[in-house]
Amino acid sequence: MTVKILHNPRCSKSRETLKIVQEQGHEVTIIEYLKDVVTENQLIDILKQLEMNPRDLLRKGEKIYKELNLSDTGLSDDELIKAMIEHPILIERPIVISPKGAKIGRPPESVLEIL
Repeated sequence: MTVKILHNPRCSKSRETLKIVQEQGHEVTIIEYLKDVVTENQLIDILKQLEMNPRDLLRKGEKIYKELNLSDTGLSDDELIKAMIEHPILIERPIVISPKGAKIGRPPESVLEIL
């Protein structure tokens, strides 16, 4: 089974999650989402697979989150998605996508449910 991972190699949780996926013997497509552009349609699809709304996928501790005032509850889902596309550092990581579903690797072992 081929598994995709939205991966940031500088993130320890992302590295741990990738290792778990590889140790399970799956072929892995690595998407370094800070380099490889994630489109709006791809992000919307990922949100559907995760069964999450855009606000839940935001990394609230990032400096740009505060600079863009993304805590404003008046912002629409479309506005939040656009912010994540323009500033991919805002996307929570890692995200593993398999034919069985999608999961955020926090904690990394949580992805075992979809492998």
